[in-house]
Formats: sequence, C-alpha cells, structure tokens
Amino acid sequence: MNTNKPRILLLSAYDAASHQRWRRQLIEGLPEFEWQLLSLPPRYFSWRIRGNALSWLNEPLLKESWDLILATSMTDLASIKGFHPTLANTPSLLYLHENQFAFPDSSKQFNSVEPQMINLYSAVAANHLLFNSEWNRRSFIDGVAALLKKLPDALPKGLPDQLLAKSSILPVPIEDGLFIKPARIKNTQCPHLLWNHRWEYDKGPDRLLSFLHKLSSSGQDFRLSLVGEQFRQQPEAFSQIKQAFGEQLLHFGYLESVEDYQQILQQADLVISTALHDFQGLSMLEAMASGCVALAPNRLAYPEYIAQDQCYDSYPDDIEREAEAAVIQCLAWLKTSPEQPPPDQWRLSSLLNQYRDVFKMYLS
Repeated sequence: MNTNKPRILLLSAYDAASHQRWRRQLIEGLPEFEWQLLSLPPRYFSWRIRGNALSWLNEPLLKESWDLILATSMTDLASIKGFHPTLANTPSLLYLHENQFAFPDSSKQFNSVEPQMINLYSAVAANHLLFNSEWNRRSFIDGVAALLKKLPDALPKGLPDQLLAKSSILPVPIEDGLFIKPARIKNTQCPHLLWNHRWEYDKGPDRLLSFLHKLSSSGQDFRLSLVGEQFRQQPEAFSQIKQAFGEQLLHFGYLESVEDYQQILQQADLVISTALHDFQGLSMLEAMASGCVALAPNRLAYPEYIAQDQCYDSYPDDIEREAEAAVIQCLAWLKTSPEQPPPDQWRLSSLLNQYRDVFKMYLS
C-alpha cells in the first residue's frame, strides 16, 4: 500500500451497471489516488436505499481514516457519518447519477417520500454535489424546493439555494475509443434505426411503437435494431414491435458482447430516444460518438448536447402527436443529412482532468 497517495473511499450503495462503469473509469484513470470500494448489489431497491448504512455498520473500512469520501446518490451519507464518528469531518462528495425527486412512479419502489429524504439528507451531509447533467441538477433542486413547501414547520431557510451553491456538473464520461467518425446518415433510402435503452416503461417503448407505425405508413423503408438491458417483465410494446416489424429487425434483445454492441453503434444511421426519463443519456452519447445522428425529444438532458432545433417537439402527454413530430424530423433529415458535432466534452480523457481537479480541491 502506497501511503503517499491520497486515500479515497468510494461508496456505491446501489451498484447498477452505469455506476460500475463510472467507478471503473475513475479508479483506472486516476491511479495517483489510493482507491477502496464498498458496493452493494443493485436489487431490493426499497431496502437498499434505506438500509445501506446499516448493511455497512460493521464494515472495517469505515473504521479507517480517509482523505476523501466519494459516494453515489443512493448512499445514505448522513447515517454513515453519524454511525462512524471518525468519518464525520472527512470531506465528502456526493455523485448524483440520478435523483429520487425526478424518478417516475413505480410499483417496485416505495410509495413514500423516504427515498427523497435520504437523497436530501445525503446532499446536506456532503461538502459538494456532482451531477451528471444540468437537467439532473435542476430537477433535484426544484424537487427539494417542492418537498419543503409540503412540510409543516421548523424548516431551514434557503436550503435549495445552499445546495445549488455547492454543486457542479460533471458527466459520466464516454470512452475515447468510441469516437470513431463524424455523425452522418449513410443510407438515406433505407436507414438503420437504433433504439438502445433499458427495456422499461420510462424509456417510452409505446412511443417508439407509434413512431415506427407512422414512419412505415409514410412509405419510408428502414431497418431496425432494438438493443439494451432487459428484465423479466417487459412492456407489451416490445412484443408488438417484434410482431409488426419483424422483417425490418436486424437485432432484437440484449447484446452480451461489448464488441457486438459497438459494431451496431458504428453501423446505425440514426439513434432514437423516446424517453420520458433520462438523467444523462449515456446510450445516446455513445451512439453519437460512434457516428449516429441523434433523434431525440426536446426535453430532459438531450438539449445539453443536441442543438434544440435538432430535437423533435416534445409532447409528453400526447404520444401520437409526439410520434408525428419525430417522423417529420426523421424524414426531413433523410433529405438533408444533418451534421451533428461529436460530444467531445464528454470524452473520458477530458473529463478525468475535471474529476482530478475536484478531488484535489478537497484534498488540499
């Protein structure tokens, strides 16, 4: 063990795939720090977000001294500092891949305010908050303000502004190796469409189904790849897409091989989002870096890296109207072949320097 290196304890209380990717990028890319990791599997959401501090109660690493704590947003940082007095004054950063104020309602989660309160307490306990997008930060701060208005009395003044003042934007990086070529549509007669998101309701598969029907009705030919993380229970829209557009499907389902996935990114012409919920949009950024033109609604984090006039009109409460807007945008692009700059600001090589600077700020 090199005791000359600053010691960072990384706490990932709900270690989902995107969280794993992010922490590996940091640990591998910043070897000048001595890293130690505590993580918990991404299951049993209700227990995990409420119980992670208890799960780690007897963890030896929490008895040691650290130069910096880096915790993900599912971590109950306030309780951990309370349970372990040696960590009470250790500088701590809270990284918010997501926030509980902007998650859509789900039967899998608490029907209560408790996850939001844990997010809020952790944010108060942290020295600095890092968000992966401005949309994420804005929805968190607005959510805190809305929650405080519902509480009866004895509330701290100016808390949303205080949290905002100690926050900054630092995205999850995109690996440099994905930046292959400029984004352009290679086949305007029969474009290869890619939808590469989690197979869940909040990613809008019903909106994708409506878009595909309208695009097909316009007479436009296309090929289609539907890839992404799947679960035991899936929205019915996926089976309907498979049945209605089976002849156009090139890929359908999760790809175990990273190489196979990257190959599809490079082959596709257009990457599509129909999401109602996306805190950063890693799958869109990956595809854009690989040469896809992005077709996304004018909402969430997308306008942060896609020009607003290149986003299709957003109608969250009207699926058919939004699908029509997406088709209009798509058909126009097949005629004009738009140019979209690569998301260079999200490159790993660039963002690692920013992570390093933030860490050193609290290590000095």
